[in-house]
Amino acid sequence: MMQQFEESAYQLIVETSTHLPGDVRRAVNRGQALENQATRAGLAMSTIARNIKMAEDQVSPICQDTGMPTFVVHTPVGMNQLELKKGIHAAIQRATKEGKLRPNSVDSLTGENSGDNLGVGTPVIHFEQWEASYVEMRLILKGGGCENKNIQYSLPAELDGLGRAGRDLDGIRKCILHAVYQAQGQGCSAGFLGVGIGGDRTTGYELAKQQLFRKVDDVNPNPDLNRLEKYVLEAANQLGIGTMGFGGKVTLLGCKIGVMHRLPASFFVSVAYNCWAFRRQGVTLDASTGAIREWLYERGSEVPIDSVASEAQAMDGDVASDPTSSASREIVLQAPVSEEQIRQLRVGDVVIIKGEMHTGRDALHKHLMEHDSPVDLNGAIIYHCGPVMLKDEEGWHVKAAGPTTSIREEPYQGDIMKKFGIRAVIGKGGMGLKTLAALKEHGGVYLNAIGGAAQYYAECIKKVNGAHFMEFGVPEAMWHLEVDGFAAIVTMDSHGDSLHEGIEKDSLSKLSTFKEAVFK
Repeated sequence: MMQQFEESAYQLIVETSTHLPGDVRRAVNRGQALENQATRAGLAMSTIARNIKMAEDQVSPICQDTGMPTFVVHTPVGMNQLELKKGIHAAIQRATKEGKLRPNSVDSLTGENSGDNLGVGTPVIHFEQWEASYVEMRLILKGGGCENKNIQYSLPAELDGLGRAGRDLDGIRKCILHAVYQAQGQGCSAGFLGVGIGGDRTTGYELAKQQLFRKVDDVNPNPDLNRLEKYVLEAANQLGIGTMGFGGKVTLLGCKIGVMHRLPASFFVSVAYNCWAFRRQGVTLDASTGAIREWLYERGSEVPIDSVASEAQAMDGDVASDPTSSASREIVLQAPVSEEQIRQLRVGDVVIIKGEMHTGRDALHKHLMEHDSPVDLNGAIIYHCGPVMLKDEEGWHVKAAGPTTSIREEPYQGDIMKKFGIRAVIGKGGMGLKTLAALKEHGGVYLNAIGGAAQYYAECIKKVNGAHFMEFGVPEAMWHLEVDGFAAIVTMDSHGDSLHEGIEKDSLSKLSTFKEAVFK
């Protein structure tokens, strides 16, 4: 059995990483239809749709952050779960070696990347026995960007914009809306929510993540929770956060809520935020052979993604403006970039980059605060990205290369830009006031790429010029990439303007309109 089980586990991993399931695709199609294609949010949604199709065609990761592989496995009584675990581990190693997963398992104390996605606690495997005669195995790949926007509330609580949330259904309502607000665009909206009511701090989060395995269009059997799910989806999309936090009509694509008992002294509301790249799939397996019997969610190829992306040219050609802002301009930047060029850019401009850019994440930023750079960064462009890379006899190749969440670099970014003369930073979700002040003082700009669009951006990378700090691991290494046609939107400029700051203030104002009790 084990040889077939390992192959089945591998097939499940590849399908989950490279093909969004049918219910998620339908949700993305609905989101596209709601957004005006002539706005930043509409173009972002179009790029997302295009990226989904590219990942499917190339059988490559939809997003470069393939997350923490989390399996839920139900087995007949008496089955050897230790052997199943070995099969899953072997499948994980193979998928990582072949570029279907990014090596994401990092020693928390040393920072060393295991290189094969195995380590203490990784991958996560939950085994449960049941009385059925077959095996059921589900997998979710939830990236770090959306994982960081998970949040847990202890009721009663005081919430920004909403006031007091009590220990009742209306207090739960306020927590969920606040969870959407606090995520902004940093979790790659438009997203999905899994919510767990009750339990303790651990089981509450477990329940929230379990909700993400429900199908997007299912109906909650609890009438109160069914009503709340529908309400949250409608209300969240009135906050104006929009796709990627650019503003717009589509902030949330789905909400699923579960409930369990709790201790009298504790009332937790746990929210698991998932990005639009909602990668989860499942299979049933023959208990004697390990072969796949059926897929639990419609496979991606069975549900076409709408082709609005090619029609809108998805930031590739003529880019229309957001009607709430001044007309967008499309400007070509050849790296290295001068301060004069940067000072001419304004929030809303679309930048098309040519030349060399350098990736840099958490480990690199910390290192550069205390050391010199191995390459000249004067006029350079830094890309917050941890790519999926494969090496052959011809050298390194980029398999996926979307942006990571930028706010993690807030303690370092402004100082590093001034220290080395960096002129532009690319990431997702925006940065804070310290970076904004440094952009104004130094003459820098923040460019927002479309989170999760790993195939769309990988296509723009024409050559890998080299790498430094491989000891940090592939995602954290400093890659030097030659690009052409790399498109991003100016969302923080050298004049003190920030689209992200404006959207956050506006969404907080709209959040406050939901302060009055709805569920009593």
